[in-house]
Amino acid sequence: MVTDPPFGSDAEAEHVQRMVSSIESLNARIARLAIGLDVSLASHSEVALLMSRHQVPVMSDQHPAAPDLPLARQREELRGLLVLRYEVEASYVEQVGVTAARQILVEAEQHLLLKGFHLGDDGINPDFLCVKP
Repeated sequence: MVTDPPFGSDAEAEHVQRMVSSIESLNARIARLAIGLDVSLASHSEVALLMSRHQVPVMSDQHPAAPDLPLARQREELRGLLVLRYEVEASYVEQVGVTAARQILVEAEQHLLLKGFHLGDDGINPDFLCVKP
């Protein structure tokens, strides 16, 4: 948890809390999509398949000849959110440094655990963050 941010002013501390909230919301959406799509973001092979642009469209049981567009859109959204998260994390490192960015990610992950998500639901490696349930 970010208890003593390396920032002197209230405005800087408020900015960090907005960063925590932002990445927490992003991670929650990623986790919900992954759970709904039954995609394990802890599995490197599933993430690689998800990120591949050469995916086979998912077929619907009711219409075997037509791709299941809602699932395909959700997979595309999940792919986009994973890329966005990477870019946000890189931006945080540039803005506040590696140590503070890591603290932001840890706090966001802890908030998700309190909301009932499990470690790794959002694809964040808990060993990297050293987050405990």
